Amino acid sequence: MQTAQRNSLRLLQWMMVASLALPLALFVFASAVSWVSIRETADREIEHSLDVAHEHALKVFETIDRSLSEMAEIIRDVPDADIVAREQMLHLRLKRLVASLPQVKSAWIFDARGHALVNSLVVPAPGIDFSDRDYFKTHVDADIGTYIGEALKPRPPYQGAPFFGVSRRRPSEDGNFAGVLQASVFPEYFENYYARIGREPGSYFALGRADGTVLARFPIDRDIRLDRNGPIGKLVAANPKAGLITVTSPTDGIERRLGYRRLAEYPIYVGAGLETSTIRSRWLSTMSQHLIFGAPATALLFALLGLALRRTRHLIFEAERRQQAEEALMHGQRLEALGRLTGGVAHDFNNLLTVIRASVDLLRRPDLPDVRRLRYIDAISDTVTRAAKLTGQLLAFARRQALKPEVFDVSRSVQMLSEMIGTLVGPRIEIVILGSEEPCFVNADASQFETAIINIAVNARDAMEGRGRLTIAVGMAASLPNAAPLPQHPYGYVAVSVADTGSGIPPDRLERIFEPFFTTKQAGHGTGLGLSQVFGFAKQSGGEVAVASEIGKGSIFTLYLPRTAGSGKSRQPAADAAAIDGSGTSVLVVEDNAEVGRFTTDALAELGYATKLVGNATHALEELASSAERFDAVFTDVVMPGMSGIELAQEIRRHYPELPVVLTSGYSHVLSEHGSHGFELLQKPYSIEQLSRVLHRVARRGVTQAAASASS
Repeated sequence: MQTAQRNSLRLLQWMMVASLALPLALFVFASAVSWVSIRETADREIEHSLDVAHEHALKVFETIDRSLSEMAEIIRDVPDADIVAREQMLHLRLKRLVASLPQVKSAWIFDARGHALVNSLVVPAPGIDFSDRDYFKTHVDADIGTYIGEALKPRPPYQGAPFFGVSRRRPSEDGNFAGVLQASVFPEYFENYYARIGREPGSYFALGRADGTVLARFPIDRDIRLDRNGPIGKLVAANPKAGLITVTSPTDGIERRLGYRRLAEYPIYVGAGLETSTIRSRWLSTMSQHLIFGAPATALLFALLGLALRRTRHLIFEAERRQQAEEALMHGQRLEALGRLTGGVAHDFNNLLTVIRASVDLLRRPDLPDVRRLRYIDAISDTVTRAAKLTGQLLAFARRQALKPEVFDVSRSVQMLSEMIGTLVGPRIEIVILGSEEPCFVNADASQFETAIINIAVNARDAMEGRGRLTIAVGMAASLPNAAPLPQHPYGYVAVSVADTGSGIPPDRLERIFEPFFTTKQAGHGTGLGLSQVFGFAKQSGGEVAVASEIGKGSIFTLYLPRTAGSGKSRQPAADAAAIDGSGTSVLVVEDNAEVGRFTTDALAELGYATKLVGNATHALEELASSAERFDAVFTDVVMPGMSGIELAQEIRRHYPELPVVLTSGYSHVLSEHGSHGFELLQKPYSIEQLSRVLHRVARRGVTQAAASASS
């Protein structure tokens, strides 16, 4: 209940977090998508602006080029003297040509010395030397075609706006240098055009030469030259035709998204761009619209979840108060059950101790006949066996008994038990055994399985009052009953059902029948631990036990055990055997209880064993370190202070693999959860006969292994 409540609160808290985190994540995702989209839109706008600027510049320079071609055609093969003689006519023609081209300031014809022969401005031409101008010097040595020069200021006496020259070589009849044809072009013509098409805030246009000299720019800024080793210069060097880059201008410090493109036939580049602040403003404007609608909805959802969390906490608080009251009642009931359990254990053990105490007192009497002495000794032995069985049933119910699993056929085991069950229930009860046609192999403790079936059969006998029918059926089940919380087994389950025709179990008692010491029988007719053993064995073996009962018609107990693949060996009943002489066998006994240790060593000495008793695992390892070869086996308790018996056995296996180890314990949680790790296990209380047989078996196996190791 508390787990479900905590899960509910945690779910609401996570929902509140999600109500903020999910919209935030969606907003971040939408922001990223929007940013990419707006960047792509801006790039498309820049590409479009480049198209317009490129087409405009190309038409302008092609027009100027045609004008220069027209001028060259007019004075083709005309000597300088004739040109001067026709200066007035040529001046008027150049003036008309310039008037038709708004981008051109003036047109000039220079001789080979750099003096003007004709221009479109004045007549006669001024006697000024222009040979130092770049548009003249470039053509002196070779014909380089059309040349576009740097931005220049007019030379006195001329005034006006800056210009850059577009010039061609003027060849003589024999192909030598005869002068230059030049047109002065206004940069402001391009700047005015860029101002008209760049009305979008943050727009940028530029016209520049291949060497980085900027001829025209919008926004207007004079005398700019791009660094060839800068970001734009490197990009142009890598991609000379066209490119796109985000860069901060070294002149005004503004970051822009810039695109450039080269004019096909000229060493000229046009550029267009947008300030990144403008792109960000578009993006922020778009995202703010999402926030206007999304933020209130998110806040409302968060507030509703907060109210739900507050209400849920209040309800959980009320439920906890009610649960505390119920737990107080249940605590009293548990104390009652614990008292019944404690009383039952104390009652049964006191009865057993009474028999032992009386037998010991009688054995101390002098002149006791041998027949009675043996009878009292047998009584003590039988009582110890009954006490061990009682503790075994308690451990089985608590699922803390150290099981000895083995693979066996359930159908065959039930067939072998049928005769014993017939003897237990009596001749007036008909026994029907229904075996399975398929192999029913399980990996479980066969002895505990037989005990569980016998306990169910005896319980059925008492329910039928000695007369009726007992049906034991073995079958398969794909899964455990729906109420079972255990994970399902891949091979399915073997189901053993025991059905009787007794009086049935009242519904109000069904939930208590597996409690230890709970019984409906008369005093002295049952311990109340039989069905507890069945319950504990089923749970510890990974299975389940289910009960179905109807008053007046009987009950069906079904024991489920995990089915396993493969086959097992047929189990044969163990016959009682006498103690085995241990002459010549040396045993290291490790026992922290001094009395138990002395009893063990004395008993082994009576059988001829040589023993050495130590009180803990550390002393045992010291004995083995000094002389391990003098011992044929190690007999150790499991539960000891410091290093446990299992840890000691693992150390011995690691350092002395040929030395066998036998474990003993009355109870160990390690054994119940993980088994004996492959070591022989002798349960307490044990008889001297059992101890001698186990030591004889492992010591003989150790000798065989040592001999095999020596021969190899």
